[in-house]
Amino acid sequence: MSPRRSYDQYCSAARALDALGDRWTLLIVRELLAGPRRYTDLHADLPGVSTDVLASRLKDMERDGLATRRRLPPPGAANVYELTARGRELLPVLQSLGEWGAPLLAERRPTDAVRAHWFALPLLRSLEGLGDGVVQVRLDEGEFYVRLGAPDGPVYGEGAAPEEPDAGLSLDAEACAALAKGDLALLDAVRDGRVTVTGESPLAKTLRDA
Repeated sequence: MSPRRSYDQYCSAARALDALGDRWTLLIVRELLAGPRRYTDLHADLPGVSTDVLASRLKDMERDGLATRRRLPPPGAANVYELTARGRELLPVLQSLGEWGAPLLAERRPTDAVRAHWFALPLLRSLEGLGDGVVQVRLDEGEFYVRLGAPDGPVYGEGAAPEEPDAGLSLDAEACAALAKGDLALLDAVRDGRVTVTGESPLAKTLRDA
């Protein structure tokens, strides 16, 4: 393992960048906020990263206490990576970074890859304060779910939620991008019909009736 590069500055921001400033590291954190992931899954959802760079970043994250690797028991029997408690503390950092970068989204470029679950973190922020529970989200690009009020562990996941969700949201990527950029408020989008809410839980009723 190569030695850690450092700015050699006695400054908390510089120390943070020592651990997180390399290309791809924060995007790996974004993926691992969904819970344990296999190397092959990470590589598939990080289009453009080379296998060598991904392996190197994961080793660095293990060394810096941001992620761990473990082997799933049978029948899975695969190695997975997951965030440590220290790594999960980066959730608000990524959300703030995403909020700052949202105005840069503009029009989607022909070369831009997209995954449905990349909208999970900005949507999670839009849902803050509305209650706790699991929200299943359906986009044209795919499905994901978010966990509101989860004290620890994964805050979102790909595909269908493993349990019955408290509410469902259906919207398109354009509306999701508008929510991320702050051009559209979630409750306004529900009232305007750009977001469809399903479910009868208190959380679903809050979303539908606010």
